[in-house]
Amino acid sequence: MLLEKLKERFGVEILQAQEAHGADWVVVSRDRAAELLKNLRDEPDFAFDMLTDLTAVDWLERTPRFDAVYHLNSLKLRHRLCVKVQVDMADPWVDSVIEIWKAADWLERECYDMFGIEFRGHGDLRRILLYDSFEGHPLRKDYPYQRRQPIVPETDSVVAPLPPSR
Repeated sequence: MLLEKLKERFGVEILQAQEAHGADWVVVSRDRAAELLKNLRDEPDFAFDMLTDLTAVDWLERTPRFDAVYHLNSLKLRHRLCVKVQVDMADPWVDSVIEIWKAADWLERECYDMFGIEFRGHGDLRRILLYDSFEGHPLRKDYPYQRRQPIVPETDSVVAPLPPSR
């Protein structure tokens, strides 16, 4: 029922829609994703007022290589939706959704840190889990897991906080 309403409302903006394992998910184009996500929050028929999670999936052999995956909940209407935005390896970016859901702040930073996907419009896009001199993005499937990283001096972040990386 939710998928039918989405197809009816957004038409060709929904590139793919499917129900799998009890969850509804749609694929939307990167260029229209932020506007569509804003509509999903604002329109009363959808009312997705909560961004539960934002992550990515690396499909190493596929083009486009990545999916940015948004898990949305409507507390009012009690339904959920997974929105996928396909991202090309040669130009890995999507628009930030911080203006739509404040919860996206750290989630986008984590996704950037782990997968190297840039979130355009994010005001403070820097590493959140790894240190600044860490090389690469460890959740990419082609990341060499035995790679040695630069050794950084141990610091007490309370006594001598590191400056922001950007």
